[in-house]
Amino acid sequence: MTALAAGSRAPSLGFTLVLGMIMAVGPLTIDLYLPAFPAIARDLAATEGQVQYTLAVYLFGMALGQAIYGPITDKYGRRAPLLGGLLLYVLGAMLCALAPSIGLLILGRMIQALGGAAGAVVVSAVVRDRYEGRAAASLFSTLMLVMGVAPAIAPTLGTWILNLLNWRAMFIVLAGYGLLALLLTALRLPETHPVAARAGMRLRDTAGVYAGLVRRRQFIAYALAGGFSFGAMFAYITGSPFLFLQELHATPGLYALLFGVNAAGLVAASQVNRALLRRFEPGQIARWAGRAVLLIGGLLLAGALLAVLSIPLVATLFFALLCSTGLLFPNNAALALSSVTQRVGSASALNGTLQSALGALSGTLVGALGGGSSAIMAVIFGYGLCVVLCHAVARRAGD
Repeated sequence: MTALAAGSRAPSLGFTLVLGMIMAVGPLTIDLYLPAFPAIARDLAATEGQVQYTLAVYLFGMALGQAIYGPITDKYGRRAPLLGGLLLYVLGAMLCALAPSIGLLILGRMIQALGGAAGAVVVSAVVRDRYEGRAAASLFSTLMLVMGVAPAIAPTLGTWILNLLNWRAMFIVLAGYGLLALLLTALRLPETHPVAARAGMRLRDTAGVYAGLVRRRQFIAYALAGGFSFGAMFAYITGSPFLFLQELHATPGLYALLFGVNAAGLVAASQVNRALLRRFEPGQIARWAGRAVLLIGGLLLAGALLAVLSIPLVATLFFALLCSTGLLFPNNAALALSSVTQRVGSASALNGTLQSALGALSGTLVGALGGGSSAIMAVIFGYGLCVVLCHAVARRAGD
């Protein structure tokens, strides 16, 4: 559980920064435009639910895209699919910037997602190509530090853009970021999946490969745990704009500040995880953090049902939630992929697909249940319970 993959070296700073920048595409695309939800609704004559759906459709697109890219990266390597995906992402961002209706904005978000999905698959696959066990979990934690800058500053940056220009400028910024990621990938990211390792891999075997991965109890349990962890966080992301800005009457500036503080908690916890890995196994840390998510979800749900929610209380519990997920993400990812030795791209894709799909389902459930505080907290609590159950199954499968 501690060794590097054969022939690999400790990651260089440049290698880590490029991977982190690619990973940051997702959270930046999700978080930058959150403060603009009310403005988008007014400008495009859309409902709150329709604007929230632009988040859910992005995750559904990520889920679909990752399922497609996984076998492609196993067959054709990591670099070429990533370059194509980033180009598609840029085109989707520009469509969003020019969208005259909520329908075209949703279409642009789907195209963004289908392009951005390549990065989610390739980064995890590249890490697994080179590292295993604790080494992989440690690198995932480092990547969370790099990519964590995105959700920490995105809402504040989005608020500035909204005040200076308009919400459309946010998507132009995203297109520029995608172009920069494309350039750095072309110049600095090496191919980690050698041609010899691709021999015998056929795209028509995709369904069978995924079916085989689903039958791996330990892999699927940790992958589902990662998905439910992300879903708990996404319930917060989806519901927090209207919860803070409308129900709790926070100002856009205060909301951006609180969102940034919570993102900082996510990043800080991922770095604490690196220290914890020196003394504890990834599975132990993941189980502790999963129980914490369940407890925090229960407290949030109780506060909503008793109508005692306030900005200080909600902000404190959400901060604790993000810290717990900061411990869950790197360990769940490392544990899931450590059980796989072949078809790593497909395993990474299935892991990411489940994460995106359960995140999208989380956002959809929040909207279907009314979008209020009780709906948000109920989804967080339910997903926290699922995390704990998945960890129990994974531990039993590993015995």
